[in-house]
Order: sequence, then C-alpha cells, then structure tokens
Amino acid sequence: MGNSYAGQLKTTRFEEVLHNSIEASLRSNNLVPRPVFSQLYLEAEQKLNSLEGGSRVDHEEEEEEGEGGLETSSPPNSYQLPPPPEGCCTTDGFCQAGKDLRLVSISSEPIDVPAGFLLVGAKAPSLPDHLLVCAVDKRFLPDDNGHNALLGFSGNCVGCGKKGFCYFTEFSNHINLKLTTQPKKQKHLKYYLVRNAQGALTKGPLICWKGSEFRSRQTSASTCSSSSFPPLESTGPVAALPSEPGATSSLPVGAQQSGPACDQALVTTATAPAVFNGKGSPKHQQQAKNSLLSLPRPSALGILSNSGPPKKRHKGWSPESPSAPDGPCPPGGGHKTKSESAPMPCVAQPGVMGPASMTFPVVAPGEPVSVPDNLLKICKAKPVIFKGKWCHGTFPYLCGNLNDVVVSPLLHACYQNSQSVSRAYEQYGASVQPISEEMQLLLTVYYLVQLAADQVPLMEDLEQIFLRSWRESHLTEIRQYQQAPPPPYSAGPGLVAPVTSAQLPWLAGLAASSCNDSVHVIECASSLAEGLAEMFRLLIEGKLAKTNYVVIICACRNAAIDSCIAVTGKYQARILSESLLSPAEYQREVHYELVTGQVDSLGTFFSTFCPEGDIDILLDKFHQENQGRSSSSLSVSSVAKAAALDVSGAPMCTSYHLEPRGVGPFQLAVAQKLLSHVCSIADSSTQNLDLGSFEKVDFLICIPPSEVTYQQTVLHVWHSGVLLELGLEKEPMTKQRVEQYVLKLDAEAQTKFKAFVQNSFQNPHTLFVLIHDHAHWDLVSSAVHNLYSQSDPTVGLVDRLLNCREVKEAPNIVTLHVTSFPYALQTQHTLISPYNEIHWPVSYSNGMDLYHENKKYFGLSEFIESTLSGHSLPLLRYDSSFEAMVTALGKRFPRLHSAVIRTFVLVQHYAAAMMALSGLPQMKNHTSVETLEITQNLLNSPKQCPCGHGLMVLLRVPCSPLAAVAYERLAHVRARLALEEHFEIVLGSPSSGITVGKHFVKQLKMWQKIEDAEWRPQTYLELEGLPCILIFSGMDPHGESLPRSLRYCDLRLINSSCLVRTALEQELGLAAYFVSSEMPLEKGTRNEALESDGEKLSSTDNEDEELGVEGSPTEKRSPARRERSRSHDSASSSLSSRASGSVLGGGESLAQPPGPPPGAGEQDTSPAPCSSVEDSRLCERPELTAPPSHRSLQVAVTPPSGSSPAGQPPAAGPLLPQTPPCAMAKASRQPPVVFLPKLVYDMILATDSSGLPKAASLLPAPSVMWTSSFRPLLSKTMTSTEQSLYYRQWTVPRPSHMDYGNRAEGRPDGFHPRRLLLSGPPQIGKTGAYLQFLSILSRMLIRLTEVDVYDEEEINVGLQEESDWRYLQFTDPWPDLELFQKMPFDYVIHDPKYEDASLICSHHQSIKSEDRGMARKPEDLYVRRQTARMRLSKYAAYNTYHHCEQCHQYMGFHPHYQLYESTLHAFAFSYSMLGEEIQLHFIIPKSKEHHFVFSQPGGQLESMRLPLVTDKSHEYIKSPTFTPTTGRHEHGLFNLYHAMDGASHLHVLVVKEYEMAIYKKYWPNHIMLVLPSIFNSAGVGAAHFLIKELSYHNLELERNRQEELGIKPQDIWPFIVISDDSCVMWNAVDVDCAGERGRDFSWSERSVSLKYILQHIEASPNITHYALIGLRKWASKTRQSEVREPFSRCHVHDFIILNVDLTQNVQYNQNRFTCDDVDFNLRVHSAGLLLCRFNRFSVMKKQIAVGGQRSFHITSKVCDSSAAVVPAQYICAPDSKHTFLAAPAQLLLEKFLQYHSPRFFPLSLKNHSHPVLSVDCYLNLGSQISVCYVSSRPHSLNTSCSELKFSGLLLYLCDSFVGASFLKKFHFLKGATLCVICQDRNSLRQTVVRLELEDEWQFRLRDEFQTANAKEDRPLFFLTGRHI
Repeated sequence: MGNSYAGQLKTTRFEEVLHNSIEASLRSNNLVPRPVFSQLYLEAEQKLNSLEGGSRVDHEEEEEEGEGGLETSSPPNSYQLPPPPEGCCTTDGFCQAGKDLRLVSISSEPIDVPAGFLLVGAKAPSLPDHLLVCAVDKRFLPDDNGHNALLGFSGNCVGCGKKGFCYFTEFSNHINLKLTTQPKKQKHLKYYLVRNAQGALTKGPLICWKGSEFRSRQTSASTCSSSSFPPLESTGPVAALPSEPGATSSLPVGAQQSGPACDQALVTTATAPAVFNGKGSPKHQQQAKNSLLSLPRPSALGILSNSGPPKKRHKGWSPESPSAPDGPCPPGGGHKTKSESAPMPCVAQPGVMGPASMTFPVVAPGEPVSVPDNLLKICKAKPVIFKGKWCHGTFPYLCGNLNDVVVSPLLHACYQNSQSVSRAYEQYGASVQPISEEMQLLLTVYYLVQLAADQVPLMEDLEQIFLRSWRESHLTEIRQYQQAPPPPYSAGPGLVAPVTSAQLPWLAGLAASSCNDSVHVIECASSLAEGLAEMFRLLIEGKLAKTNYVVIICACRNAAIDSCIAVTGKYQARILSESLLSPAEYQREVHYELVTGQVDSLGTFFSTFCPEGDIDILLDKFHQENQGRSSSSLSVSSVAKAAALDVSGAPMCTSYHLEPRGVGPFQLAVAQKLLSHVCSIADSSTQNLDLGSFEKVDFLICIPPSEVTYQQTVLHVWHSGVLLELGLEKEPMTKQRVEQYVLKLDAEAQTKFKAFVQNSFQNPHTLFVLIHDHAHWDLVSSAVHNLYSQSDPTVGLVDRLLNCREVKEAPNIVTLHVTSFPYALQTQHTLISPYNEIHWPVSYSNGMDLYHENKKYFGLSEFIESTLSGHSLPLLRYDSSFEAMVTALGKRFPRLHSAVIRTFVLVQHYAAAMMALSGLPQMKNHTSVETLEITQNLLNSPKQCPCGHGLMVLLRVPCSPLAAVAYERLAHVRARLALEEHFEIVLGSPSSGITVGKHFVKQLKMWQKIEDAEWRPQTYLELEGLPCILIFSGMDPHGESLPRSLRYCDLRLINSSCLVRTALEQELGLAAYFVSSEMPLEKGTRNEALESDGEKLSSTDNEDEELGVEGSPTEKRSPARRERSRSHDSASSSLSSRASGSVLGGGESLAQPPGPPPGAGEQDTSPAPCSSVEDSRLCERPELTAPPSHRSLQVAVTPPSGSSPAGQPPAAGPLLPQTPPCAMAKASRQPPVVFLPKLVYDMILATDSSGLPKAASLLPAPSVMWTSSFRPLLSKTMTSTEQSLYYRQWTVPRPSHMDYGNRAEGRPDGFHPRRLLLSGPPQIGKTGAYLQFLSILSRMLIRLTEVDVYDEEEINVGLQEESDWRYLQFTDPWPDLELFQKMPFDYVIHDPKYEDASLICSHHQSIKSEDRGMARKPEDLYVRRQTARMRLSKYAAYNTYHHCEQCHQYMGFHPHYQLYESTLHAFAFSYSMLGEEIQLHFIIPKSKEHHFVFSQPGGQLESMRLPLVTDKSHEYIKSPTFTPTTGRHEHGLFNLYHAMDGASHLHVLVVKEYEMAIYKKYWPNHIMLVLPSIFNSAGVGAAHFLIKELSYHNLELERNRQEELGIKPQDIWPFIVISDDSCVMWNAVDVDCAGERGRDFSWSERSVSLKYILQHIEASPNITHYALIGLRKWASKTRQSEVREPFSRCHVHDFIILNVDLTQNVQYNQNRFTCDDVDFNLRVHSAGLLLCRFNRFSVMKKQIAVGGQRSFHITSKVCDSSAAVVPAQYICAPDSKHTFLAAPAQLLLEKFLQYHSPRFFPLSLKNHSHPVLSVDCYLNLGSQISVCYVSSRPHSLNTSCSELKFSGLLLYLCDSFVGASFLKKFHFLKGATLCVICQDRNSLRQTVVRLELEDEWQFRLRDEFQTANAKEDRPLFFLTGRHI
C-alpha cells in the first residue's frame, strides 16, 4: 500500500480543471487565477451530496490500529539474533574477533579512545557480574540531566578496534550480548567508566537515561497533544508509558482490524461552507469562496513533535531523526512491522527536546546539509522543516547551526496515515486504493497556496483534504458497491492518466506561480539535501523574504518522490516552532530568558519608545510634580457622594437589594438525577451498592492545589449547611472542622486521604461520597510518578489516591467526578460507564422552558453569538494594534519567546494608558484603544458610586514568572502615578493566597459589614466591587470563581499555540455569567438584545451604556441583570439556557429590537432606593462572610425604577434625580468583554462543515489521542450524551493517562460500578448541585431505614361490651382455655381501618344515637389515614429493594446472578360449593421442594408437608404462611428472612394468574400459588377462600399420608398463617404487675421477630381448640387498658393464625372485596368457635401507596368517556340505557352500599338503637348505619334480638337455611325497608315467594335495581320494599 499509484482520480474532472487553471494562469497578467483545488473540491461539495442521493455511507470504519502494542499489554515478540558469521567467536564477554572486553580483564590496559568518545560499561544478560567495555560517541549519550542524547548510536569495539558501528543492534551482535529482546542502548549501556588514582579503569556513575524506560516504549510522533501534564515537564520530557499501541498504523490488506466501526460516513463533511482559519465572518466571505473547504480538528501543523526514541529501527527510520520513526512503513514480504509512530497528527505531544536542542548527527552516507550560522538573524524566525516523503535512504543530515532550525515528522505521518484505506472500503475491491503520493503533495501545495498571510497551516485541514479527495475519486466505486454485490474480479485502474512524478514539479510550480511568491517550489535532481542547501542559500541571500512556505521536490530516482516542506514565514514559523514546546518547557524557556537578561533588549527598546524620553524618567518627573496632592481627575465627585446618604451620614449605594436565596431548579434537578443514578446502581442485580445497609452519608471533596479554590470550597461547604444536615458536625461549626471535608491535592494530601480511607473501612454502615472536583486536572498515571517521584511528588497524585485499590474495592465509597470538560474521562478505556454520566440539563426543549428560571446562563456559545449579531463592539474581541505590535517585535527579537514579547507589550500598553489618563495625554499614542478603554473604565468606576464600588479587570498571564514581572511593573507605574488608593492590583497564583492592601481591606469590610479585625479576603468572590486588576497566573485555571464586578477578561496572553478543546474552553470559561431578567423594560433605557440559547448578544459602542436583555419570545423585555456564578457555587446559583450539548454550539438568531432614541441613556433614569451599601455583597454568596442571620439572603441588581415614554426622563425618585449609577451595577447587567489572541479568536469564530466552531473539533484533551482519522465530525445537533459516546468511540488515552491500563485485555466490564461523572458548563453551579445531592442522598438513606406505618388509635373503644367479665390473669403467657371460653365475644370492630364501616350491634351495647362523625370521601380514605415514621428494626420484613449479604440466597440470587430454577405443578381438588373441580398451580423453586411431597422426584405434586402438633423444635416455624397479594410485586413485604430471624419456614405467595410472571421475576426463590384465571378480577375474599380450602384439603392428604406412618390424624398441625403483604414489624409488650390485683401496672414495648411471636403462639397449651388467633394493631398511643388484659375475644385482622380443621365448615365468601375478614370473624363466632387476640403482641402495617385494593379501578365501558364515575352510578334500573361499567358486580354493590345505603335504609340513618338486620353476612352500609348480624345456621350463637326493633332487613344471596319462619322471629319498625339481593331476576322473584315476603313487605316495580354491569358480566339484582 505504501508507494502505490493505484489511488488516482478515476474521472477526467481533475485533468479538466487542471488544464483550465493552467490556461487561465498563462493568459493572466495580474489576476490571481483560482487554484485547482478550490475549483475541484469546493464546487464538488454540493455535487457530492446530490450524487449520493442524500444518503450516507454507513460502512466506513475506523482505520486499523497498529499492532505495535507494547510489552505490558501484548506478548513480546521474541527477538531473533542474526546468525553470527562463520568462524567468529561467540564466547560471552568477548567480541566476535575473540578479544576480551570484560572490565576486570582489561581495566589496566591502555585503550585508544577517539576524540568525542567515552568509555562506557555494557551489561550482558549472560554475564550479570561483568561489565563489557565499549567506546561510544558522547553525542549519543545523555547529559547529567538525562537530556540531549541524540537518537541512534555510534560506537567502536575497544577489543579488536573495529570502528564505525552505526547501529546498536549491529554493535550488540559484535560484542556478543546475545539478547533475547530488542537491543536498546538505554537498556544495556549502564555505567560510565573512569580511571581511578592508580590509572585503572573502574565502574563510574550510572548513565542518566532519564525516563528511558518510559520514553523508549512510546510510539513516535504522538498524535494529538501540544501539552502534557504540568507535573511532568518540570522533570524533563515525558514520552509515554509502556504499552502504547500505534494509533492508526497501516496493516496489510486483510489484517485483523480492531476497534469500533464508524457508523457515519464522512460525507457529512462535504456539506459545510468553506471557512478557513477563522475567515468565516461576513467580511471574509469573499475570501472564503476562493479558499479550501472547511475542515475539522484544526491544529497547528507543527504542533506535533517527537516524543522519544523508537523501540526499534525499521525501514524509513534514520539515525539522525530526533526521535522515533515518523510513520509506519509498508510491511513487506509478509513481515508485519510494528507501528512505531502515531500517523494521525493533531496537536503536539511535547517533544523530547525543545527546538533549541533538536540537533542532528553528521554521521551518514551522503553529504550533510549545513545550517548557516546567521540564519535566525536574517530570517527573523526559525524555519520549521516538515519531512514529507522520502523513499530512498534517509532524510538528509543537518549540521552546523542546528539551534536555528526545527525539524518535524508531522507531515510524513499525515501522508502515511492518509495512505491507509479504511477497512470499511476494502469490500469495494482492488479498485479502491489510497490517494497517490503525487496527488498528496500536489494537494498540499494547493492548500498552502490559498492560506492567507496571517494564517497558520493546520494538519487537520490537510488530513480532511486528503480524505475528501480520496472519497470523491472513489465515489463511483463506493456507490456501485453499495447498490450491488461486488463482482468477482474488480476492475483495474481507470483510463485517466494519473499525475506522474515527472509532471509533479511542473504542476506544483504552476500552482505556486499564482500566489505572489508565498509558496516557493524547489526542484532538485539528486537528493533532498540539494534542495535544502538551495533553500538555505536563498534564505541567506534574502530571496525568500516574501515566501512563507518552501516546497522541495526530488523526483529523480525510479520515478519515486522525495519531498519536504519548510515553513519560512516569520509569523507561521514562530507559532509552529513554539507550539512544539510542552508547557513545562515553555515555562523553562521563559524563565531562562528572564533570568539571563535576554529581555533587557526588549526593555531598552521600550525605554526609547516614548518621544519624550524614557518612560520611567517621565514617570519620575510626573511623580515629583504631583507629589503631595492627589490626582484631581480621579477624585470622586462630592456631588455624587452627597447624592445618597443614609441616616447616619455614611454613603449609601443604591444599586443592590437583598433577595431570598434557595436551590435553583437546575441544581435540584441535577441533584435528583445524581440520586437517581446512585439508586439505579443499588437496584441493579450486580449487588454493587447496598443502600439499605447505610445509615448516614460522609464525604470528601478533592480539589486542585489552588489556595483560592480551596478557601472558596471550604466556605461553600460551611455555609451550605450540608454538614449539619448530614449530622457530621454540630453548631457552632469552626472553619477548621469544615476543612476536614475538603482536600487540596498537594504534597500533604496523602495523609488526609489515608485517614478518609481508614474511616470508610471502620464505618461500613456509612456511605462515603468521594467528590473529585475539577476532575479534568492531573489525569497522569501513577506509573509516571514511579519515574519522577523524586523530583515532583505530586505527579500522578489523583491516580494514586482516587484509583487506589482500597477506594476501588470499598463497597461503601461512591466516587463522583465533577468537571466542565469531561472529555479526557470519555475514552475507550474510561472507568466510568456511559450510564453513570450526568449532564447538566438544557433549559429549553422544542421551545418549552423545562425549568422555569429567571436567570439565564451566559456561556461560550452566547459569547460567540454576540460576534454574529451585527454590533460594532461584540463581547468577544481581539486587539489588532496589539497583535500588529507583537508581530513587529517578533521580527525584531526573533530569539525571544512570543509570550515574553506579548506580556511586555501588554504591560507597556496598560502603563501608557494609566499615564494617559493621569495627566499625560501624549501617552495615548503608545497604547491601544482597547487597553485605553479598559483602563479608563477601571479608573472611572469608583467615582460613579457613592461607596466607591468599581470594576474588576482580569489579566490572564499563564506563565508565573511573567505574571510576577507584570505585577511589579504595573504596581510601580501605579505608585508613581499616585493611584494606590484608586484601584488595587492583585497577583493571583494557585500556590498562594490573596494579598490586598489595608485601605482596600477596610473598604471591603465596610461594604460587607464585617467586624472581624483579622478578616482578609481569601477568595476572588470576596473582591466583589473592588476596583482592581487581577493578574491571574497558573498554566490552567483550577476552578476559581470570579465576582460579578468582573467587567473585562483580558486573555490576550493565553498560550495560543495550545490548540486543545479543554484548554481553550477553560480559559473562556472564566467569563461565564448568569444574566437574569425580571423587571419590566424601561422605554427610556438604551437597550440591546442579549439572548441566551438562540438569542443574539453584543456590547454597545459606548461602554457606559448598559446592555439589555431580550428573553425568549414569551418573556417580557427587560433590562438584563447579571449574577456572577461559578463552578463552586452555592445552592442558590441559577442556571442556563445553554447548559448542555456542545458548549461551543450555536443557535438561531432572533430579530433585534430597534434601539431607543439617542437621548434616552441610562443617566436619565433614577435608581430605586435600596438597602445600604453594607448589604450589597456577593450575589451568589452573601453568606460567605455574613453572620448566620444574613445567610438566607443574597444580593441582586436593582434595575432602575420608573417607566416613562421614550425620550422623556422618568420622574425623580425619592433621592436626588441625577445620582450617578454604580459602575458595578452596570457591570453586573452584562457579561464581561473578553479580549483574545487573534489566532484563538479566529479558531473560535470559524465554523467547520458541521456548523460547530472549529475549536469544538479539536483534540478534546492533551492526554488523549484520536483512534482514527476515518471518523465523522462532531455534529451541531449532538446532545452531551451523544458527544460522550462520540469521544468514547474515537479517543483513547495516552500512556501517561491514568486510564491507559484499564481494559487492556479488552474486557467489556472495565467500568467501575460506583463511579459517576457530572459535567456541566463552567461557573454554572455544579458545586451547589452536588452539595444538594449529598443532602437528599442523606435524607433518602434515613428514609430507607425508616418506614411509614399506620399509627391510629383503636376506634369504638367506648362501645365495648358492658360485661363485668375480664381476663384478670395479667401475667399469663398463654390463654387459659376454661377462663377464655367464659369471656363474651366483642362484636364491635376496633380496627381503625374500618372507621367508615357499619357498627355491629349486640344486646350488650349501649349505643347512643349521636353522630359518629362525617363519612369520608372515598378519595380521602387513603390520604387521611395517620402514619408514623419508624426506624426499621433488625426483624423487619422487606420488599424487593432490600439487598444484603444474608438475603442473597433467600432471595434467590445465585452468586453468578442467575435466577433459581422453578417447576410448575398442578394441584386439583373438588369443592361442592363451586360445583366443579378447582385447579391450582404451584410454582416451586428447586430450593423449596423439600417442603412438598411428590409421587416421585420431579413427578406429580401430592401434598405440602405438615409438622406434628407435638413437635417442639425451635429451628423452624410450624405454620405455613400464605400471603395473598396483587399489584405489589416490587413493594410487597415478602422478604421474611430477617423477620423470621433466619429460621426455616414455609412461605407461599398467592397471586393471580396474569401477575404470575412478574412476581416470579422479582421473587425467584419464593413459592407461588397461582389462582385460576376465573379469579383474575376477584377480590381478596377469593384468595382467602382458596387458601383455606386448599389448606384443609392438604390437611386431609397429610393425615392420610402420615396415618400410614402410624401417626394419628389429630396430631397433624392444623394451623396456617394468613398475612397481609404490608406487615412490616412485630412488637411484644413486657408488663410489670406489682401490688394487689396488678394495681401498680407498668408496661414497655419492644420489637421482636415474627419467629418469636409464632413460636410463642404455637407453643400455647390447648392451641388446637382455638379457631382464629390474631394480634393487636400497633399504635403509638396504645392505652394501658388495651394491654392490661393479655387476651381478648374479638375480631382479628391482617395477620391471623387459622385452624383449618375447626373451621372446616366455615368459609370465606369468595365474592367479597371488602370487609371479608369481619364477615368471616362473625361466621366463626356464630359457629361457636373461639377467636383469640394476643394483646401483648402487635403488628405494624406499612403504608404502601400501590396495589392491593387500589388496583381495582371502576371505569366506564365506553372508551371515549372521560367523565369520572361516582358511586351513585354503580347501580341502575334493569333494562335502562345506563352506561355500563367495567368492574365486577360484587365490587359495585359493596361500594354503592358503603356510600349510598341510606337510599335503601332511610330509617336507619344515625338510628343506632334500631339497626338493620343482616342475615348470614356482614356488608358495610356506611358509618352512619348500624347492623345486627344473625346466622341462620342451626345451633349457631346469635345475639339476643327479642327486644330489638330493626329499621331494615338485608338479605344477601340467602341460602336454604333462611326460611319464612326464621324471619318471623324478628320485629321491624313501621316503614322499615327491605333489600333482597340475588344473582339474577328469576332467583330474586323466587326468593320473595319462598320467604313469603309479600305478607309483611310492600314492593313496587320501580324498586328493582341492578348493578351497572352488562349482561355478560352477570350483574347482581336487588329489590327493595317497605314494611307494612
């Protein structure tokens, strides 16, 4: 594939355009003809889409990754020694000539050492105790610092004297090292050899191969970064860790490809407008038409540098190369060559050597090229030579003045990369070939030709050009193969003749002829060396003064091309050469220039800058003239000071008022999303987080080592109240206590972190949240620390702490990474699952405002939009005069780094501006307009406010030494101008705190009402309102937040060569603001549109005019009020319109409202009266320094009041009408103005073909690299989640990245389960969000350990039986049968859930007929029940969300998380009442089969095993437990493991058939009893009925089975437990009875296990004589009387123990939905059986809001009916046209009677002395009607009714036991009513006749009703009548 010519264009299009261009250039005299490339590809863009029919190629995959994985991640390739020459010596320690080389043997012998060579000792693996003596050229050895070793080797054998070994491989063979691994000089040349005093050769110091092991394994030109991590560079160049694979190497066709495929074709790039290097603004449109198409991922062409020596040499690598080979070579002869380069350049990795040390040895065949000595002096910049193609021999050697030239392999790597055809296209056959080398070079020339003079070539542009050219040339084949299967034999090359190597120089020269000499082509005949020499000659002669690029082509040998391109333009060469420096090298270079005095020449130049003489002399003169009097021009107007005075006479600022603070909606939403993700981790089946086991939350916030950020975070945590809410601290808190929760990642961090880890280990029931804020900082691997630990202990600190084994494995530590720039954590090897990423929400979606917020975030996209809105002064600007001066000085001082020049020029501009404004107007000519504007507003701002509030100017100086110089110079100028009290200059450094002068501290304390004498500002936020210049140093911002008074962000000095997305965005993130709009717009106020999201924005021509706001179209127009926010924000910070998606995204523009009339300026308005200046504090954080009473307030800007017609001043306010507005208030109403370097400005404002700014397509972070160039561009429509997935697919970490080793084996489970990532725009309030998250997480954990249980007192306690009989044996543990039988039965229902139920009357009760209270509405029944929150005991029952170690097996989760096997068994029995056989199904897990009897293993189910009454074992529970349930598969409390205290028990869930699958999914290890399908719509009565009947049938089967074993039938245990699915805890009462008859009675309640209660009850004597046993319902206000008697004979509910033997003939009513337990209790009692309630035991019932009875919804059968159905509609007249309902007839009947029974029984209403007679059933007739229950069964126990007169009679489905004679025993009031209910109309009539009802009751036709059911739903019919 390497040098193939098979990839030429297949159409005549190129030839046609080329000839047209040639003809045009020949005809033209002065018109520059359009380049070929522009015609061919710009015009082709639109055609490309139409040709493809708008479709996209879906098969394009990423390029093959190289096989060059390294030793640690792939098996090492065995190194095979070449066979030694015949007859040579192979003895260890001897050379092949047989001469002894061992140090011990020849230490005393004289050795001839040539000049420039040193003796070194080599280690041989076979001779570990010996050193072999070698002579090595010292240029190839490192210096004392481990630097400056040339790559390659040159050595001599000291044994035989053989010289000239140019390869260490060859040399190691000669001296018989016998290596099994790749020969490396770093590995085997170990020691210098020195002579001792006796002249003997001895082992000397170690050779300092600094980082050799680290560097030697790195692939060469690394692909994507211009900077590595700061901790690294201070120790020397960092290359890479072991195991870095080649990024995108070429592989042989058919080689196995790895990596994800590209789902999106790159055709998307063909749709963009042509924009280059920022020429996208309207004034550049014409230019853009003639330029190349826009391309993604721009980075300076020279930004890639060499990163280390190669692992081995192979074709194409030459010993003179400054580092590893420049690209992968085509494999030949079936031998796979490891990729030694990263052939996809973007932005540079730091070079092994800076440009000053890029030297090249003069050891080579062929002539070396001499670099002229005075090259830099003549050229004014170091030329950068890009190696292109060389196919023969090696790249030419350079010698001489090597410091003045830079060589880069980037272009070669780009060419190689573009030679690799994506595997996605291999299916198209041999016709799809890479682009030819000739075409590559020609396209490169055309690209350079169209670059403007102020543009820098970008490698990504070139890469995309090649890609698009290749795609277009193969469009036909691609489309053909997409539409049809490929033919067996692919077609050969087309008929069009390709560009040949002979034509190439001529075509290149022709292309360059039209560019006015900016590109010069040199054609050479023999070698590139000849062309380089010619170039140097032309440079020295000054003939290339106008030339920016020199293209050297050598096409002489074998029709192959050698080429290189030199950048000679002063601007381009300087930027490219400086971009090769890593940040640490950049800082060292600057420091060196400052220390060595090289900048003195710059200072001398500036001293002559002023025509009046030296500036310092001018300053001194001015100082002397003005000494003793202040500058009158800057004094604050006394009128202004008098304008606003409070009652005490102190000046008062009227610009601010206090407003309540709270958590913003966005922050709350993000906190809830975080909580949701934590819960989803806990809910997953992987058991990675057991939230139920945690009782509290603790946390630690890790931040970068910035003192300001540290103090900012500490104050934020302190005042958020989170420590108090989490219970970690108590009032009063001290700052020292709060500091325990914030960790600054500096050298002392490890001790504190170890304490945190130890604390987490000691407190397993505390959930620790480890928050890594500013998480994109310091992602260096701890392996780097191992190499550099001595020089910088903080290297790799984040990796060593946060990724240590203890943190990863701790089950109670959740790690949360928080960052505005998450890209470096979104790679193929990331530890964070994409499902655990939380992105800041967008505020608008489809035009809807998702989170109502009156503040809008103003971020990077809004800044960009401000430049497009047509205003003359947008908020993003660059300073053209400053840039011009920097460029001119760069030519004058070529040896100075441009950062030094830029800093000195800018400081000089500020100094001149200050002088010009202080009475030296002549200095205006020596500053720029922009700097003058900044300084003027800074100096004038304090006099516009009575308090002296002013503006902040941020001056960003990344390089700390330069920041110190700027500070000293500006402070000196300020002092000489007597401005010390007008504004402050603050030097902000990450390593130190803030220093502010006493005068300004006093002002701040006055404004902020601080009385602490020792107070000093510690954060930038506390500088609110202080007029100051903040010189912000440090290579990267560390999350420091800035106050609202920030007016100007001067970023003119940021490192513009660092083209990485993270670096650019975090610099611009300093200016992020909140802009709010609440007040109505004043017509008289100058207004401009400021929009967030789709809105426009700009600044005004006059900086004193304020910026207005136009919100979304639905909002009122109003003046903008800006509030400063920050990443470390309070919970009240408010949020953004543009918070998510690409930070660099754009939006649609809205129309701008017309401006107001000229005279209506802000000065015409009168400010509203407001609070005093002391309250005007930080908007977002007023509580930072305020006393606690002020913590709930925050400050916001008060817009001017009043509203008057345009052009008229508004009426005067209560104060003086012309009070000057506070400058700070004006500053707060708009975001700051940002000044950028021109290069960065162009980068941000240019858009690529996706519509995004080109900066968004840059490499995302310096620590990652692209996986392939065959990848789609980021899309403008991508959400944050989609961006994350994009980076996860297309980036991999560098070897120095901490994630590099993760998933080395390609495991899909490489994500850490308890790690989350929160990302959001800078300064938007992420800190407030995660502190809020901690609060709600803590609340949820407490909530998880608590439960809402019903807490209701017993009802109807005053209506208890009037009997003297009491069970007075207070201390009996069990009831005495004889005593108990004498107790009367209490008919009254006391369970509070039946508060709305009808009273049951008996002859014992004395019921007053007072109203029992208003009946509740049906919808209130659930809402109004009282609950209490209780902490779960260790004996609680749990739902499916509970996971703990002990429960895993019980719940059925296998260790490998597979569900248990279950089997389905049918079980049938006949029941005469139903008239048919009942078929039930059991689902029995394998683990529970021992509870059942089968005919044979796996055979027919025969019965469920029952124990014996006589069993006394305490190891198990005898009674099987049945729990009927519906709709509560998640929330039902079926986990009884803890409740049973681990005891063995049989638990059966009774479920409906349609719910079987979902219950089985959630409870795989539970036995299920599945009801027949006919009961799918039945109520709880059916479940109880079937449970009881099944249990009795099973009892009979067990009696028969065990009778054969000799066991008596009465010895089989007859009890079962029927428990509600909401029983959560059980309690026991301990009593203390002292004194006579228990007079001194006391009691206490404790939580006990269900096992304890059941075993206690099961152990009761004579237990088989009881039919029903139950427990008391728990209530917090339990009366003594309720527990004084241990047992009661009354109703039992919810949790019952049922004797199925005694109750054989008493059935539950299978039709019932409500009150079936009361009905059953009455039946059991009337049958003469005993019901016993253990009052000393109680059950707690949990409030569950879903399922149960609530799962029954009564709706209309008419689909389109939306009206609610009320209970009155539940019945209707038969044969009417009433709307039928979709509900069971029985449910409609019960609900109707509950709410509307007075309609049938009007006499019974509130008539408790005359109840309704209810025969054989209990139906709830509502709380205002009483009933009397009687049983018609013979020998039944009934209450005496002889004295009662009933007000009504209810006959419900009466059977044959009810006869006419039975009814005649009872007496009724005159007018009493009757209700007869039957299954159908026929049986209704038969019942009336059979019971002779017409004798005493009068019936009318209209008194017949039915439930509102359709005929097929079998309605119930009822007839009403009146007693005659």
